[in-house]
Amino acid sequence: MTEPTAPTFSDYIVYVDESGDHGLNSINPDFPVFTLAFCVFRKTDYIDSIVPTVERLKFDFWGHDAVVLHEADIRKQTGAFSLLRRSPALRASFFERLNGVIAGAPFDVIAATIDKHRLLAKYPTTAYNPYEVALLFCMERLLEFLANRFQTGRTVQIIFESRGKNEDRDLEVEFRRICTNGGSWGYRRMDFRRMSFEALIVPKAANSSGLQLADLVARPIALRTLRPDQPNRAYELIEPKLRYEKVFP
Repeated sequence: MTEPTAPTFSDYIVYVDESGDHGLNSINPDFPVFTLAFCVFRKTDYIDSIVPTVERLKFDFWGHDAVVLHEADIRKQTGAFSLLRRSPALRASFFERLNGVIAGAPFDVIAATIDKHRLLAKYPTTAYNPYEVALLFCMERLLEFLANRFQTGRTVQIIFESRGKNEDRDLEVEFRRICTNGGSWGYRRMDFRRMSFEALIVPKAANSSGLQLADLVARPIALRTLRPDQPNRAYELIEPKLRYEKVFP
């Protein structure tokens, strides 16, 4: 009897997060866009460099690594990040370190932003889901990115943060549809069967360095589309890592 063989895993792993909500029934006038960001890490870089650097930041400021770097909490200085209110010097020191972590971390970003008002205006009779549209765009570019790095035939794991029971179920359905070549847009016809893509949905409380970096990346990209003339230091740090950025429609 032939022993089963383990899958040949990709040299890369992908962490995903979003900014904004994907709903079209009630669009927030202050944030009418949805951004999906794929952060692509070479596993050796992730293990040897990124995780230790993120952990060191946490130990230096909190004395432990149970803190989750959440963009909204950092921006509002709530929860664990209320310590940033203690002094301007401490706050400046933290942001200098955090910016250094992001700028110095070796990873690539693939992102898609959906302008929800323009989507409804262009496709008024078709209920396109902004999350699903953005997911397809990012998956297409991810496939090209990995194929160009000799990952064809390998198992590629993509880590998503849980968004709720119904949303997770819808994601799994759409992800399978894309990976079986059931999704396409316009003239592009991509063969996703060139690799074995696997979606892993993990709880929000998961203390994953990759998911935390993805969370820090998504909002600055959305703001770049929403308010392009506004200073956006975070986007300046991310921009050199952007391998693909699409705004649709």
